[in-house]
Amino acid sequence: MTRRRFAVPILLVVTALSVFAAVQAGAVRIEPFTLLRAALSSLGLRLNAPSQRDLTIALYIRLPRVVTALLVGSTLSICGVAMQGLFRNPMASPDILGITAGGSLGAVTAIHSGLYAVSTFFLPAFAMTGAMSASALIYAISSYRGKTSLLFVVLAGLAVSSFLNGLVSAVLLFSRQYEVSQFIFWTMGSFDGRMWKHIVVPLPVLIPGVVMLFLFARDLNMFALGEENAHSLGLNVEWTKRIILGITAVITGMAVAIGGPVGFVGLLIPHLFRFVVGPDHRVLLPVAGIGGGAFLVLADLVGRILIPPFEIRVGIVTAVVGSPYFLYLIIRFQRKGLREG
Repeated sequence: MTRRRFAVPILLVVTALSVFAAVQAGAVRIEPFTLLRAALSSLGLRLNAPSQRDLTIALYIRLPRVVTALLVGSTLSICGVAMQGLFRNPMASPDILGITAGGSLGAVTAIHSGLYAVSTFFLPAFAMTGAMSASALIYAISSYRGKTSLLFVVLAGLAVSSFLNGLVSAVLLFSRQYEVSQFIFWTMGSFDGRMWKHIVVPLPVLIPGVVMLFLFARDLNMFALGEENAHSLGLNVEWTKRIILGITAVITGMAVAIGGPVGFVGLLIPHLFRFVVGPDHRVLLPVAGIGGGAFLVLADLVGRILIPPFEIRVGIVTAVVGSPYFLYLIIRFQRKGLREG
């Protein structure tokens, strides 16, 4: 109970410090008081305003990047909580819906067709379309006579993802070298070059989607009892599964479109905070959302300052952190199964 009470305040402080450090650090260092003056200047207070250079760097280059990391990290973490609750499996993540593979096919299509060079909006638009199409296909395959089998969602996800990854490889085979390099950079995940115009587009989708998942927190708690028990308690199981799967697919696809396929966030963060605050989704969803945003801001910051002037893509940082923890989970559950057997 004590951990629950202090989890949110501590996470909010960590998030605020992470945002402050991420906006301040970089090739051009923004001093703390300069950053504060830039914030006051944006509110219309012109007393002792900072230089135009510092104001531009802080508010129009770094802050949009940080806000994008917050949005993507929070979205992926919340979707991870929803998937793990729905499948009653702490190893589940949004990737089982084929979103990453679909987004990759959309991204490589935008790059290979040359539309990415026309406008930077084409790549996230194509990536989101690919992610949505893959999720819809998996859902259609796994549904039969009005019922959706979660087992067949996983199996269909594996099959469709393999097929789409094959198509990606086929497109890359006929692509030019710079197109291959551009696609590889996208798959690493990055928030480089994100501006306010890139954030405005996904907000009308991300915020309502996240709020709707919060409204299903009680239903996710009921799923922990099993589908039959949840149905006996009055839950419309099939309708709830479809809505949660659909919302998760949509907002994860949007997050992948603007940040790239950043791995392990939807798996690592929900599992970590389940140890801290317990399995109650009414608490776990918001806590994991805050923690996921802070985690991705810190991961992006580490990638920027570790070996300057070179920048390590955020997807590489999360993979280095998440892979050992994923292996730990496999060994832990394996040993637990052997003991129970």
